[in-house]
Amino acid sequence: MSMDTIQDLFEHGLEDIYHAEHREETQAQIDRLEEVFDAFGEPPEKEECEGIEGLLEEYEEFTSMDPAQEVMDYQNMAAAEKTEHYEIAAYGNLIPLADQLGMDEAADLLEENLREEQAALDELKELTEGFEMAAIPAE
Repeated sequence: MSMDTIQDLFEHGLEDIYHAEHREETQAQIDRLEEVFDAFGEPPEKEECEGIEGLLEEYEEFTSMDPAQEVMDYQNMAAAEKTEHYEIAAYGNLIPLADQLGMDEAADLLEENLREEQAALDELKELTEGFEMAAIPAE
C-alpha cells in the first residue's frame, strides 16, 4: 500500500483501529467501523496494531512477575487506561481525515466511537481515583 495521500493515511488508520477494536471485542464499535469501511468502499481489513500489541506485551510481561493482588488490581486499571488513551488518539486522528475526504457519515460514526472511548476512560479514571493506594506498600 502506498502512503502518499489523505486517503492512504485514512485507510491505514482505519485498518489499525479495526485491529485494536477486535482485540478488545467491542462489538458496537466494530459494527460502526465496518460501516465506515463500507462507506469507504473497502472490505474491512485488519492491519496489525503495533501500539495495542505493545501494550498487551507490556501487560503480559508485568503479569509474569507475579505481582501481589493489590498491585495487579492497580495495574489492570492502568493498562485499561493506556488502551483507552490509544484508541481515543486513533479516533481523534481519523475524524479529521474522514472530514477532509468528505465522508461525513464516516466521521459521525467515528465520533460516536470516540465518545464511547472517552466515557470508558472517564469511568476508569473514577475507579483509579477511588483505588486504595494504602493497600500497596510504599517500599
